[in-house]
Amino acid sequence: MKKAIDFLIDKIKETNNPTVIGVDTRYDMVPTIVKNKYKTDINGMCSAMLEYSKALIDETFDIIPAVKLQSAYFEMYGIEGIKVLKTMIDYCKQKGMVVMVDAKRGDIGSTSKGYSNAYLGKNIIDGKNQSIFDVDFLTVNPYMGSDCVMPFVEDCIEYNKGIFILVKTSNKSSGDIQDLKTEDGEEIYKKVGKLVEKWGEECRGEYGYSSVSAVVGATYPKQLKELRELMPHTYFLIPGYGAQGGKAEDIALGFDSNGLGGIVNATRSLMCAYKSDLWKDNFSEEDYAKATRAEAIRMRDELNNCIKIK
Repeated sequence: MKKAIDFLIDKIKETNNPTVIGVDTRYDMVPTIVKNKYKTDINGMCSAMLEYSKALIDETFDIIPAVKLQSAYFEMYGIEGIKVLKTMIDYCKQKGMVVMVDAKRGDIGSTSKGYSNAYLGKNIIDGKNQSIFDVDFLTVNPYMGSDCVMPFVEDCIEYNKGIFILVKTSNKSSGDIQDLKTEDGEEIYKKVGKLVEKWGEECRGEYGYSSVSAVVGATYPKQLKELRELMPHTYFLIPGYGAQGGKAEDIALGFDSNGLGGIVNATRSLMCAYKSDLWKDNFSEEDYAKATRAEAIRMRDELNNCIKIK
């Protein structure tokens, strides 16, 4: 049976595009032309954010294989925001996209099981085993140890889902903890990388990669290259491209000789393309979604100049 990672790779190959559009829906990102349609109470704000997010997906679902929904930017608007998150999960799946939720969950075993049940597994409701959010991939924080990760791995196996485990993140202070060296002189991020490779052994698919995957930032190309060599069966979700400064030629270090091994996330550079110096003269605010499509194509082509998918 195909694994979750196989479906993601198939979609990447089908679109010839190793990218994921990040949707960090904040009200301040929403174009004025959309905001003006709704009241400024919580319901109106969430309606505006939903319209904006849907429009970006409508314009890109045929050229981008996956979407990453950042749960924090939905949760900050309370129950109405959570409703928008659920609506967007279902909407993107209907469009045929691989759906990731970036929630960075991880806690003691029983609590991790609850988080995993919400996003990956199932719960007994009205006598039936039912999914709640039912996403394809979830981000996981492993820094409480293996007992916080295993409930997610178990659900990957049972329900054919995937996770991206934080290994070397793209933020500036990631080295405060992740680059610390242990007694044998090896950095913590390498120790975690080895664990992820081991945790994913039962979830390897037809391309040789596991559905138990890793987050490795584009802003640290040296570490990206090291981890690609250290983790030959682990797919990488690579944040940090664009607004955070990650360059295509550096990102290529996270890919294998077949042009596989990673999927590159871009959020602000796609969502707010209509505001960027590159596109603001070509597209009016009314054409914000078309600007996102243009930037998605530019990003795809730039990456493909460095990464050849075979």
